[in-house]
Amino acid sequence: MAKHKTGTREEWLKARLELLNAEKELTRRSDELARRRQELPWVRIDKKYTFETDEGSASLADLFRGRSQLLVYHYMFGPDYTAGCATCSTIADGFNGFAVHLANHDVTLAAVSRAPLAQLQAYKRRMGWTFPWASSFGGEFNPDFSASFTAEQQRKGAIEYNYEREPPFIVQGIGDSLTKGGEGPVAENAAMTGTDVATYTRERPGMSAFVLEDGVVYHTYSAYARGLDALWGMYPWLDRAPKGRNETGMWWRRHDEYDKE
Repeated sequence: MAKHKTGTREEWLKARLELLNAEKELTRRSDELARRRQELPWVRIDKKYTFETDEGSASLADLFRGRSQLLVYHYMFGPDYTAGCATCSTIADGFNGFAVHLANHDVTLAAVSRAPLAQLQAYKRRMGWTFPWASSFGGEFNPDFSASFTAEQQRKGAIEYNYEREPPFIVQGIGDSLTKGGEGPVAENAAMTGTDVATYTRERPGMSAFVLEDGVVYHTYSAYARGLDALWGMYPWLDRAPKGRNETGMWWRRHDEYDKE
């Protein structure tokens, strides 16, 4: 016998129609939030950022690749990592499929990480990814957009992430607070990048949006932490599966690691 509540087709349809009304309201609310994102003021960027890419040294404007809009995923891959963040990897797995559609709609999707370009290229080959991935190694792009922090900032409680100030890193510190905040098992993620929790959490996930107009780059939007939920391609599907996300811990792996367990 099924452990879940069962019922007749008529009972199911009645409940489904009630749920449909709630889903439609959520859709309308989501449309409104999208409009409000687009209404945020643009902030001109005058600082000169330099990146290393497959095509050579590049400016922030170069990352647009001839388009007027740029979406950057702040991928957690620090210089001390031995592999990219497994959680960021589950998000990035979806980029190949829709990057081409965005590119044909005047939007470039790119990832940026602090690890040297050679490390990114090797990992990219391993994962079979083709989307643009730039290295900001040695530059200020990641810190300026709240995606990388220093050990000193951790110790002093000077990290501002997701628009909030974090307490100093003490014992479990940031890792523990992230876990309690719904970010997932940080220690396990750290081990999968060959680092400890402190080193791992000096990089943070996020996304930032930019626009290029009359030769000037403007920052338009950034989101972090659970603000990235919609970017996890697997979660909208799981949210519609009979048992939902059904999570008790970190169940996901890099896509080439499932068969190894």
